[in-house]
Amino acid sequence: MGSGATVEQTARVRPSVRLAPSVARCVGYRYEGFAPGTHRGLPSRHLTVILGLDAPTRTLVGADRTPTAFMALVGGMHTWPVTIAHDGDLAGIQLDLTPEGARSLFGLPAGAIGGAVLSLDDLIGPRAAELVERLTEAGTWRARFAVVEDVLSRGIGRLPGPAPEIAYAWRRLAETDGTVRIADLAREVGWSRRHLGERFAAEYGLRPKEAARVMRFERSKQLLQRPGRPPLADVAAACGYYDQAHLARDWNDLAGCPPSAWLAEEELPFVQGDEDAPGER
Repeated sequence: MGSGATVEQTARVRPSVRLAPSVARCVGYRYEGFAPGTHRGLPSRHLTVILGLDAPTRTLVGADRTPTAFMALVGGMHTWPVTIAHDGDLAGIQLDLTPEGARSLFGLPAGAIGGAVLSLDDLIGPRAAELVERLTEAGTWRARFAVVEDVLSRGIGRLPGPAPEIAYAWRRLAETDGTVRIADLAREVGWSRRHLGERFAAEYGLRPKEAARVMRFERSKQLLQRPGRPPLADVAAACGYYDQAHLARDWNDLAGCPPSAWLAEEELPFVQGDEDAPGER
């Protein structure tokens, strides 16, 4: 952590009934005075939208870690960590979008984005610039969240939902945190495993086995963040891993490090915390 005073501020809002099917979580954050560093954007069952407030969000993409910067970005679902660089000061709003949200707000399935990181204006056009400009002018978290609600809500309903079989397969994986067997899932929807894999990947950008892997990983991360963290062997058993070694292998593949190293990393607090700011609900 850098010398001198630091600022740590987070705020969270519950999306409206109209926006809730598209946005699972909306969190604002402002951090100042920390040491420069990087943050791992870990795989998730959600797409990610990051709206910068003071400066662009800088991502390091690909094996050569090519830097890209966006005032408003969209990241698809992926099976590797996305690196975000910061100079110790960071402010913005992060939205976790459901796959349904990609269709409704962007007019395309999540699979069309894949694991890419794109500028939001590639997906919603001039409304992205309006969103950034109005967020810059807003003076409170409440006002900023109202801007996000207004701008995004105007785009709801651009594309209907996927085929019922595909939507069912996603729900089953999500409700079991990826522990349902893919062969059983294919039987439940009445398709061959190959056909399910092709249709599922076209819709979500991940094959069913990859999505299940991400969801197990995500569940293990949630358990590891709890107070009084359970032993890794217990986490592995609760999340459907064969054993602790299996959990460690998945963490190395999906997070780029074992869970013990991730927990020990000194990152900005917003990575793990999204508490409501007093009076800003």
